[in-house]
Amino acid sequence: MNSIAVRSAGAGWLKQPPGLAILFFTQMWEIFSYYGMRTLLVYYMTKQLLFSQQHASMVYGAYIATFYFTPILGGIVSDRWLGRKRSVIIGAVVMSFGHFLMASESLLYFALAAIALGNGLFLPSLPSQIDDLYAKDDPRRGSAYNFYYVGINVGGLLAPLVCGTLGELYGWHYGFGAAGVGMLAGLVIYTLGGRWLPPERPKAKDLAPADRMPLSSMKQRVLTLIAVGLCVMVFRGAYEQSGNTIALWADVGLDRNAGGFVIPMTWFQSLNPFLVIFLTPLLVAMWTKQANRGQEPAPAKKMAMGAFGVSIAFLLLALVDASAQGHAHWVWLAAFFVLFTAGELFILPIGLSLFARLAPAGYAATSIAAWYFASFGGNLLAGALGTLWSAMAHAAFFALMAGVAALAGVLLRLLHPAVVRAEAMNGRGSDERSRSTSKSG
Repeated sequence: MNSIAVRSAGAGWLKQPPGLAILFFTQMWEIFSYYGMRTLLVYYMTKQLLFSQQHASMVYGAYIATFYFTPILGGIVSDRWLGRKRSVIIGAVVMSFGHFLMASESLLYFALAAIALGNGLFLPSLPSQIDDLYAKDDPRRGSAYNFYYVGINVGGLLAPLVCGTLGELYGWHYGFGAAGVGMLAGLVIYTLGGRWLPPERPKAKDLAPADRMPLSSMKQRVLTLIAVGLCVMVFRGAYEQSGNTIALWADVGLDRNAGGFVIPMTWFQSLNPFLVIFLTPLLVAMWTKQANRGQEPAPAKKMAMGAFGVSIAFLLLALVDASAQGHAHWVWLAAFFVLFTAGELFILPIGLSLFARLAPAGYAATSIAAWYFASFGGNLLAGALGTLWSAMAHAAFFALMAGVAALAGVLLRLLHPAVVRAEAMNGRGSDERSRSTSKSG
C-alpha cells in the first residue's frame, strides 16, 4: 500500500484522513494567534504607545498588506529549497518569536516583521499538503478544504474572546502572550502529528522527465489560475467590506436594541465565523448527495454561485437601507450575514482547493501563495472602494458592492470551460505519471 493510501485510509475524524485533523488544528491555532494579535494591535498602538490614529492606521495597513504578500516569496522558498514541512516548522517558530517580542514596546516593528516573515513560510506550505492526503479518485477531496476552512474560522472566533479579553482586562502583553502560546500549540500539534502527513513532493528541479508537465499544459493551467485569481480579487473588493463599511453601518444605520439590551457592534462580526462553522456540514452533506447522483456543480460554477449569493446579500442591505425609516432593525444585518456566509462557502474554500489541485508539479506551495496573493490585491481594492462610503448614499454603496460581486460571478461563470479543461488535463497528467511509475516499479 503506498503512502497516500495509508494516510487516506479509514474513516476517522469527520470521516476524513487523520492528517486533515492535524492540519485543521495547526491552522486553527495559527489563525487564533494572528487574529488575537490583530484584535489588540490598533488599541495597543493608540492607547499604550500613544500613536496618532493616522500613524496607527498606516502601521496596521502596512502590516496586513505585508502579511498577505510574503507568502509569494515563502512559497517559492518552500518549493525550491526548504520543502513544506520544514517551512511550516520554521515559519511557526519565527511567528511565535514575533508574538513574544510584542512584550517589548521598543521592538514593535521587529515583532511585526517577524510575524509577517514567518507567515510567508507557514501560510502557503500548510494547506498545500491537504490534496496529498487523498488518492486522486477519493470523493472526500472535494469537502476537505471546506472542513479546513472551518478551522480557520474557529480560530478567528476564539481569538477576540481570549486574547482580546486578556489584553483589555489584564494588560496588552497578556493578550499578545496568549497569541504566542496559541502559535506554539499549533507547532506542537503539527510536529507530533507528522506521521499522518503526506511525504514531501519532489522539487521541480528534481522531477523525473516523465513527471514533468509539458510546457503548453503548464502554461494553460497557470493562465487559468491567474484568471480565477483575478476574479477572486474583484470578489474580495465587495467581500472585505464586512469588516469595514458593514461595521460602520452597524454603528450608524442599525437599531441594535433587543428587548432593552443594546447589542454591541462587534458581536455582529462574530456571526460570520459562527455561521461558517454551522453551515459547512450542511453544505458538505448537500454536495456529497449531489456527487453521489452525479449532479455536484463544477468548481467554477460553485464559485460563481457564491459570488452571486454575496451579491444578493448586498442587494438586501441596499433595499433595507433605502426603505428604512430611521435605523433598520438588527435582524436584517443578521439575515445579511446568513446569505453572505453561505456565498462565501461556495467560493473561498472551493477556490483554495482548486489552486491546490491544479498546482503544477513541484510548485504546490507557490500555487497556494498565489491564491493568498488574491487576498492581498482584494484587500487593496476593498480599501479603495471603501473610500466611496462617505461620498455616496449608503443604499447606493451597497448596490455598487452587489454589482462588484455579481461581476465576479459572471466572470467566474465564463471561466467554467477553461477550468474544466485544466482539471481534465490534470487528470490525464496524473494517469500518465501513475502508468510511468508502475512501469518503472
